[in-house]
Amino acid sequence: MIIIESTLRYAMPLIIAALGGMFSELSGVVNIALEGIMLLGSFTAVAVAYLTGSPYLGVLAAMVGGAALASIHAVVSIRYKANQVVSGTAINILASGVTTMLARGLWAEGGSPPIQRIPDLTWPFRISPFVPLAFLLVALCHWFVYYTPMGLRLRAVGEHPKAADTAGISVERMRYFGVLMSGVFAGLAGAGLSVGLLSAFEEGMTNGRGFIALAALIFGKWTPVGACLAALLFGAATASQTFMQALGIQIPAQFLLMAPYILTMLALAGVVGRATPPASVGIPYEKGES
Repeated sequence: MIIIESTLRYAMPLIIAALGGMFSELSGVVNIALEGIMLLGSFTAVAVAYLTGSPYLGVLAAMVGGAALASIHAVVSIRYKANQVVSGTAINILASGVTTMLARGLWAEGGSPPIQRIPDLTWPFRISPFVPLAFLLVALCHWFVYYTPMGLRLRAVGEHPKAADTAGISVERMRYFGVLMSGVFAGLAGAGLSVGLLSAFEEGMTNGRGFIALAALIFGKWTPVGACLAALLFGAATASQTFMQALGIQIPAQFLLMAPYILTMLALAGVVGRATPPASVGIPYEKGES
């Protein structure tokens, strides 16, 4: 039971962030800024909870802040057609610097004091409410992407933007929607980490989780259920480290940290399944081009 609880705790922010990345990449926009948006979401949730006394307002603020940061990536990538990887990298650096500066301004030591967090559920075992929320979001995203007209349009602009444009679908509008949704989800994932699990903010507290979420998305073949299963696998790998150490089995922590990225590279190479991205992901679209 302990290892299941630990797996769910580790996997929760990965699941939510991976769902956010899915919206952006299905629309055709690469978003490696998940790490930075999660970090901003973690800070915003704690800062607002600290100032207002309400972690729920903190979660809402984290989602808004995530969308605001993602909008920068959206404008740069969609409107100005900049390199999407460079834009995402810049946002990660920006978020790291901004959250450090603001945290040190708000709390002299750079990390927050313990704050009130969202209470855990106690059945069937003690767990953050963000965990069942993550699984609910997986189901809702699966329904949205595969069973609604909006989801069909989202996938269409990521696969064949020219055909979608010819059919009267606004490629630009759908891509803005996808990137902004990725910001909302990544901000929520950051809030889940800070006010759902840890009750505090620390500089750089996401610690690469945004990149692991992106790896889960790729390993899960850009589907909600696949991304969720991959995140659970990565979460189990992390949780098992403590469990195996308790049994006297020594596995280097660095190996477990590498595992998500190794599996993702194998998937992209076709060694473990076959991960094929949306056909037009990362390619700017110019209306009227052939």
